[in-house]
Amino acid sequence: MHIHTNMSDGSLNVEEVMLAASKSGVTILAITDHETTSAVEKAIEIGFSYGIEVIPGVEFNTFFGNEEIHLLAYYKNIADDRLQEKLVALRQERSEITWRMFQKLKQKGLDLEWEKVEETASPEGIICKTHIMYAIWNSLPHPGQVDWNLISSWFKPGGVAFIPHEGNSYTDAVDFIFASGGIPVLAHPGLIRNKNLIDDLLAYRPIGMEVYYGYWDSQQERISFFEKIAKEKAILSTGGSDYHGFYSLIGIGQIAVPDKCGEDLKHYLQIGIRDNN
Repeated sequence: MHIHTNMSDGSLNVEEVMLAASKSGVTILAITDHETTSAVEKAIEIGFSYGIEVIPGVEFNTFFGNEEIHLLAYYKNIADDRLQEKLVALRQERSEITWRMFQKLKQKGLDLEWEKVEETASPEGIICKTHIMYAIWNSLPHPGQVDWNLISSWFKPGGVAFIPHEGNSYTDAVDFIFASGGIPVLAHPGLIRNKNLIDDLLAYRPIGMEVYYGYWDSQQERISFFEKIAKEKAILSTGGSDYHGFYSLIGIGQIAVPDKCGEDLKHYLQIGIRDNN
C-alpha cells in the first residue's frame, strides 16, 4: 500500500508497476506518488484485468519539529477539487526547491543542464531531488560508475545539496487530508531521525501509521516496536514496500502486510470491493 511510479519519483511507469505486482501475487495495492494522483486511474483500470484492487493514494512531504515528515493519504475519491488544487500548489513548491538544490550542485561544479533533469520527470508530476539523481545517473559513461547511495547522500541533511522542505506543515497537512475526505497515515516512522517526535505527531490528531515497512536493518524489531505503538495510538496500521524502482531494496510484494490492514483502510474509507469511484 505504498508504491511509486514515474509520475513522481519512481523509475517504472504504471503499466510496469502493475505487471510487477501481478507477477508477485499482489491482490491489493495503493499508488502513492508524491504530490500527484496522475497514475491512479490508470492503475485502477489495469488492476481490473489483473484482479488487483487499487486504493487511491498520494504522499505528502511535510515539516514538523525541524524534520521532514512524510504522510501517506488514502482516499475514496481523488477527484476532489480541493485535493487537486492543493497538489498543483505543492508540486510547484517542490519543483522550486529542486531548482535550488540543482543550483547548489552547479556551484559545486556539477556539469549538467536543467533540461536533463526535466527529461526524467513527468509533466503531470513533480520535479524533485530524485530527478536530479536520475539525470546524474544517466549522464555517467558507465552505469554504476558512482554508487547510487553516494549520489543520494548529497541531498540528505548535511549533504552538499540539502535544502529542508519547510513549506507544508505537518499539522496543516493532517487537517487538509481529513477535510478533503482522506485519511492521513504517518509514513515509515522508523526513518524519522528524532524518534521523540513520533508521540507528538500521533498526539496532534488520531491518524494511521505505516507499521509494516522494509527497513534495511533490524526490520522485524522495528516492525514489532511500531505495531505496539500503533495499537495504542493510531486509528489503523498499514504497510508497504515504498517501491521506487531499480534502486529500491525491497520489491513489490516483498513486505508481509496483514490482510487486516487493507480491510481496515477500505472500511474507514467506505470502499467496497471493486468500488473505487
